[in-house]
Amino acid sequence: MQSRLTTVILSVLFMLIISVFGLFGIILWNSFLKLETSAEPEEIKTIISETEETIDKDIKAPDIIENPFSGIIDNEKQTQPQNENEDYSNKGIDKYFYNQLENESKIIYNAFEKNKENMKTGNYKIELGSTFSFVLSQEDGQDLLGKYYQSAIEAYTYDNPDVFYLSPNKMYLNIETTTRKNNVTYYVYVNSGPKANYFIDEFSSQEQINNAITKIEQVKDIILQNKTNNTYKNIKMVHDYLIKNVKYDTSVSKENIYNIYGAMVNQECVCEGYARSFKYMMDEMRNPMHISYRKSKKLRRKSRKSCMELC
Repeated sequence: MQSRLTTVILSVLFMLIISVFGLFGIILWNSFLKLETSAEPEEIKTIISETEETIDKDIKAPDIIENPFSGIIDNEKQTQPQNENEDYSNKGIDKYFYNQLENESKIIYNAFEKNKENMKTGNYKIELGSTFSFVLSQEDGQDLLGKYYQSAIEAYTYDNPDVFYLSPNKMYLNIETTTRKNNVTYYVYVNSGPKANYFIDEFSSQEQINNAITKIEQVKDIILQNKTNNTYKNIKMVHDYLIKNVKYDTSVSKENIYNIYGAMVNQECVCEGYARSFKYMMDEMRNPMHISYRKSKKLRRKSRKSCMELC
């Protein structure tokens, strides 16, 4: 009897020991799973600490600009001192698309305009500094700035057909976030990102661009020799020149068919090339497009007919 009781007690103790070890193993396994899960956060971040400064680097580069304009968030710490904020708030620009922009987009447009010559290098860095901190501090600040940027670059290329060599798809909006204790600052700039330059594919150097501009201006000067003091006649003269001298490209595969170089120098383009060339010549004649459009109802009807025949 005593031997059987001893056996029962030992069996119970053995089962208790096994249960304790099993419970301890389960706890360890759950802890391991938690550690493994936390090692792969939804958004990967790298923290670089220097004294009391923390730089947050978003390794992921989301597109904050919808096509056709690309954008990246590139939060690399600056190796050179950041320049003081340039004042791009008001540059006295009076152009059709510019005047329709919100103030934030106008600031970006002004930055493009002031750095027009610099952008001919293809990789000039346009620094906007902390100008948009008030935008980026909002909950949806990055998306909002992306919309301002897209509106600005669209308006700039529409208002300025002479920047035919720029490719908005290769111009990247960068936002650098720096955190010092509880203070967050933002630094914004535009560059060519991972691309060699932000030119269209037909150009790769400033020398090529300058040569192209020279050729365009030579054609422009020839057209301007026929300029009169009559607005209607000037509009009709440019219209007729483009219709008679520029061939419509049906292959849609040749170089520069969407810009003024293709139309005025190569004398072959698609509808966009005609439109941008007409805009370019009206600007050179000091005939703003909205005024030219209002003063030429008869020519507008003829232009629509010509365009339908071409397109």
